[in-house]
Amino acid sequence: MTDILKYDFCTVYIYDTYLVVEINEGFHLLSSHNQILVNLADTYYRNKNFVYITHRINSYSVDPVIYTQTSKIKNLIGFAVVGKVPLSAANAEIERLFLQKPFEIFDKLSDAIDWAKSIYKNPPSSQDLV
Repeated sequence: MTDILKYDFCTVYIYDTYLVVEINEGFHLLSSHNQILVNLADTYYRNKNFVYITHRINSYSVDPVIYTQTSKIKNLIGFAVVGKVPLSAANAEIERLFLQKPFEIFDKLSDAIDWAKSIYKNPPSSQDLV
């Protein structure tokens, strides 16, 4: 792990090829919060690809507009949702419709990390990414 960053709405764990984000309980994530992700991409992954993993250990809501903005991050090559609650997976299925990147849903963080490492080694072609 490179860094742990704490914001008023989340904690971010930065790794070499992926990051893990845990949003705080009860938070409503708005498109304005997406600038944090853009800044992280510029700071930690400036000249390389990365995967975003959201570890849904808390209950929170997301404005789906975020995914349209997130899709524009060129070096973001994958997005994973980890959640054990059935509602989390159901919400993720809807969110998947808004993100134009490879998107997977997992029950365990370790599975999401394995997928992130795999997709990093074999990234989608640039024509598959928006």
